[in-house]
Amino acid sequence: MKDVIIALDFSTKKETLDFLDRFKDEKPFVKIGMELFYAQGAEMVRELAKRGHKIFLDLKTHDIPNTVRKTMSVLRDLDIYMTNLHAAGGTDMMKAALEGLSAEGKRRPLLIAVTQLTSTNQQLMERDLLIKLPIEEVVLHYAARAAEAGLDGVVCSPLEARGVHDRCGSGFLTVTPGVRFADGDKGDQQRVTTPAKARELGSDFIVMGRPITLAPDPVAAYRRAVEEFLGE
Repeated sequence: MKDVIIALDFSTKKETLDFLDRFKDEKPFVKIGMELFYAQGAEMVRELAKRGHKIFLDLKTHDIPNTVRKTMSVLRDLDIYMTNLHAAGGTDMMKAALEGLSAEGKRRPLLIAVTQLTSTNQQLMERDLLIKLPIEEVVLHYAARAAEAGLDGVVCSPLEARGVHDRCGSGFLTVTPGVRFADGDKGDQQRVTTPAKARELGSDFIVMGRPITLAPDPVAAYRRAVEEFLGE
């Protein structure tokens, strides 16, 4: 099930389709985040699904359980492979999301929970969130609560993937942003590693945006990521 997911960090339909048109022989797994979804809406999701792309709809839902349940009941009608929410919303919210995303007779999209953003480090967590525990411990606690709620996995740093699998089982998915090429700029990410190291640490999916979308040759960058992560 391992794969490389390209984060489509665009705001217009033209930019998005022009970028994907460069992939003549592949239909990469893609992530539609808040920027693209808020700019282009559900039609963008439908367009990319029609083109044959698997879609991770990354909206990081976080609200009261009833609102999240209703939101997920809308998202389930889109042809998406995976979506997410913030584990910090609590177990009741995660269970409500799962209920909203489920429909009899239909394949349920995978539902994963964000633990701590890969732009967060220990200092920020303590200063801004008033969480004094080690970040690794917090991530594992959130992952365990997501597993108890019935979710399929979590978003975490590759550095935490092995610990999540040890705590929640090998079948509990780890979707890991914060992946950069060894010779690349880590940007605003804090807890980062390379595609090859992410594979070694047990990541199931890696998410890469700017290292691919801003590369001089995005297709070559994508293929490099696949080769390093999947060993192909």
